[in-house]
Amino acid sequence: MIFVIITITMYQTKKKLREEIAERLKGEWPVNLDDIELVPTPDEKFGDLALSLAFPLAKKLKTNPRAIASRAVELLSGLEGVERIDIAGAGYINLYLDRQSFFEQKFRNLGKSGLEPEEKKIIVEHTNINPNKAAHVGHLRNACLGDTLARCLRYKGERIEVQNYIDDTGVQVVDVVFGLLELEKKSLAEIEKMADRFDYYCWDLYARVSKYLGENEQARNRRAEILKKIEQGNSPEADYAQLVSRRILRAHLATMSRLDITYDVLPCESSILRLKFWEKAFARLKEAGAIYYSTEGETTGCWVMKLEGEEEREKIIVRSDGTVTYVGKDIAYQLWKFGLLGQDFYYEPFATTSDHTIWISSGEPTGYDVHFGGGSKVYNVIDVRQSYLQKVVVQGLKALGYEQEASRSIHFSYEMVALSPRSLSEIKVDLSEEDKERSFLEVSGRKGLGVKADDLIDRLEEKALAEVDKRNPGLQPAAKKLIAAQIAAAAVRYFMLKYARNSLLIFDFDEALNFEGETGPYLQYTAVRLKSIFHKFEERTGITGLELLKTIANSQFSLAGLSPEEARDFWQLVVYGSTLDEEVLRAIATLEFSGLAKFTFNLCQKINGYYHRYPVLAEKNHELRTFRLKTIYFAHEILNQALGLLGIQVPDKM
Repeated sequence: MIFVIITITMYQTKKKLREEIAERLKGEWPVNLDDIELVPTPDEKFGDLALSLAFPLAKKLKTNPRAIASRAVELLSGLEGVERIDIAGAGYINLYLDRQSFFEQKFRNLGKSGLEPEEKKIIVEHTNINPNKAAHVGHLRNACLGDTLARCLRYKGERIEVQNYIDDTGVQVVDVVFGLLELEKKSLAEIEKMADRFDYYCWDLYARVSKYLGENEQARNRRAEILKKIEQGNSPEADYAQLVSRRILRAHLATMSRLDITYDVLPCESSILRLKFWEKAFARLKEAGAIYYSTEGETTGCWVMKLEGEEEREKIIVRSDGTVTYVGKDIAYQLWKFGLLGQDFYYEPFATTSDHTIWISSGEPTGYDVHFGGGSKVYNVIDVRQSYLQKVVVQGLKALGYEQEASRSIHFSYEMVALSPRSLSEIKVDLSEEDKERSFLEVSGRKGLGVKADDLIDRLEEKALAEVDKRNPGLQPAAKKLIAAQIAAAAVRYFMLKYARNSLLIFDFDEALNFEGETGPYLQYTAVRLKSIFHKFEERTGITGLELLKTIANSQFSLAGLSPEEARDFWQLVVYGSTLDEEVLRAIATLEFSGLAKFTFNLCQKINGYYHRYPVLAEKNHELRTFRLKTIYFAHEILNQALGLLGIQVPDKM
């Protein structure tokens, strides 16, 4: 059974009221829409929404606020959807909504959304894992935050393009290539024949190479040679980099797909170099005087950028050996994202499902007529440690005269993921005496320290499968496995979203594996339980699908027939659920999704509380039973929308 409903929410109600209030009052006083602010009252006895306009207006007009409030109440008489308006205190205007009308409106306006897009096209760049080893738990925070942002923007109606930048010529890939060539002595053919989990193999190799390079200066010189050859596209080094990065990229995409995360396009650094995007950006930066050639000090022979407002600081953009730093290539990439470079990549399909194709950039013509980039706003999801480099990129845009684009280049920062002492003991990492004394340890791929993302998800699936098997022994094995995968993904996604993004996330196995309390599986369980109510109702009445929707939408039950307690609980549930749009807008504006996660958790608690206090199927009164079913139906659909925004799927059973 599948229901689709988009309701007129509190956001639209307040928007419509604000417009009507401003229209009625502007003939009497100098007010506009921005002056009309409707906020929830601190207590139901004071109504549902409060308007404090009388106070700033009285100050401006040098008169009594209560007198203004009294006149405003006269002018606002008969507002649609408002049962009555009162004055409180020295001049607060309290609005009591017509609750019956408000609730019924949800079902009279199916398929309508009150949120409107504001941008031509928004680019969200996230994940961006170096394609040199397996993804770890820290990468999941980036991907979950970026994917949730994209989901919220789509919900708002924006046109979204999701990018995952692939640094396939960077030093991390070079380190693995060095290890394969110099330490492992493996040929390209041998690498191609290597078994699955190549990303795990490279995880260990990368850590080994990092230690080896730290102890061997001659090896570091050889690594520098390999880097230059890869950037210049010379074989066989460039062929190794291509093979390594593509194999590991496919592993990363497979890992992220387990969390229902995907992308539209994979721009590659190798394509930027091949198509000489950097050369174009470099010429413009020199012409604009944004960078200069250094002839003294530690930066001799380098092209550097003087940092805005920091006289003593400068950033190397091109090294003395002619190789471009990460930030230099990122300036060129950011110009392309805004459509300012006057050039596009070539593209070819990299991964295809039944309904979606992930494209990858190419430096050579492919025959496909597809185009990406050219956004009017760009979100770069990168951890807080990259804030400095992101500022340099923005300064590069400003230096070229792109002030507007610079202001619309948003660094979506977040704190790192660390490992708790219990997690460190779980993964049995050999630590130094100094590290053993620390309360947490930062994830480090270079040291080989971290929980691999697939290992985490595997362990969650194992635990979930055992629980599903215990509760639903009669299910087919494939169905059990699917449900376990959905539960594990929900556990990961909610764990990554429920903490404020600028707070350190200390990963702990026990907390992540807990399927009760404020967790993703708890949210799923609530949705599954509500869905079972409709299944049971169908079995007892034979009313299904759209017929059920029509039945409950057309049902008439006066709220006056409810007990005072149920009327209160019903209204609190409906009003809270109706604030989803506002939560989404707040999340987008603040780039903080812990609030949306908490909203969904609180909504589940309110739903469960209402359902426990006021049984649906056991209710003898037919009209009251249908009303409660209608209330649960509404809450269920809002919950499904919220879960969709969090990227949490609802299993058939739990």
